[in-house]
Amino acid sequence: MNKELIKKAQELKSKGFATGEIADELNVSMDTAIWLTFQKVNERKTKDAPTDFAINWNNIGGNSARLRNVSNALANIVLKYEVDVILGVAISGIPFATMISDYLENHNRNTSLAIFHPKKQGSDEEHERIGAISKNFASVKGKKVVIVDDVVTSGGTLKDVISVVKQQGGIPIVATILIDKIGISEIDRVPVESLIKINRLG
Repeated sequence: MNKELIKKAQELKSKGFATGEIADELNVSMDTAIWLTFQKVNERKTKDAPTDFAINWNNIGGNSARLRNVSNALANIVLKYEVDVILGVAISGIPFATMISDYLENHNRNTSLAIFHPKKQGSDEEHERIGAISKNFASVKGKKVVIVDDVVTSGGTLKDVISVVKQQGGIPIVATILIDKIGISEIDRVPVESLIKINRLG
């Protein structure tokens, strides 16, 4: 892990970000986010870092044309499924979900947009609250749902999304992900399709 990542994590922590929010912002696992916030920036060598990959997709997220192009590639995956609702996982899945929904509309596929707020966004206390689907966007009840997120690190968030969708009467059809860090093909019998899979060697 480099010192810049440690510094970023600690800056976010000092601004009041919860561990889950730091993990989302830096695209690392919760364990890595915790580890980063407890390191000393000026230490020569850090010990016992979790095995993880930090993903920086600023070149995509900071440019609307690139974001649209990547979203179109994700949307192309979705085209083979019959869907009613595109569900973006906050925070980073929302722009992809929005653009995927727009892409499908332009291809005569009538879809609605829903937003899921994971429990890790609200608190460091893992069991304090469960994730929720925003009431300000589309309902998933009785709908075929595509789940959209940027990075899968452990699969925990996707399991929560799938569970909540089912509890609310929705039918999760597929999860589309920009980057898969754990190499999964399904979670709870829901296919997971990603544009990029990262595999650890050794």
